[in-house]
Amino acid sequence: MRAYIAAVREGIDRGIELTSQLLAFAKHQELDAHAGNLNDFLRSFEPFLRYGAGPNVRVKLELGSGVPDCLIDPALFDSAVLNLVMNARDAMPSGGEIHVITERYVQTTATPDPPGPGTYVCVRVKDHGCGMAPEVLRRVFDPFFTTKGEKGTGIGMSQVQALAQMVDGRIRIRSEQGIGTTVDLLFPSIQTGS
Repeated sequence: MRAYIAAVREGIDRGIELTSQLLAFAKHQELDAHAGNLNDFLRSFEPFLRYGAGPNVRVKLELGSGVPDCLIDPALFDSAVLNLVMNARDAMPSGGEIHVITERYVQTTATPDPPGPGTYVCVRVKDHGCGMAPEVLRRVFDPFFTTKGEKGTGIGMSQVQALAQMVDGRIRIRSEQGIGTTVDLLFPSIQTGS
């Protein structure tokens, strides 16, 4: 009987967590964007990233110089990066290192794939975890698709993609099984002459 009660409680807790995430996602559809420097946001949010990564994973910030300002919703940005760090952590069950890198990125020519020409801030989250098979990678942004079984909700990557799109940014992801995953978030610079 106790095992059944524990399973029911666990199911209720998961339902509450999923509902909370869905409500937060719906609530944040209205953007509260501010001009800011993503290096500053990451520096102030670093303790939360380290906590989210857990005790066996090291988060290493590599903040580039000359990173231009961009328009961003700080709360959504923090949530997106934390989500990526936690995904990276889950891909390294034996521990490891997650690199969070920022750099100025300039696209000079038009390509079939976004982003278009311009100056961007690139925030890269890179791990050396288990990586994803091509068929999994193709579905990673599908709502409610998860690779985490019962532990996942399948809305995290959709949220990250939605944030990028709300500020005219882009998300790119590369992954290889046994090598790891790299996610790039590209946010347009708002600085003139950049």
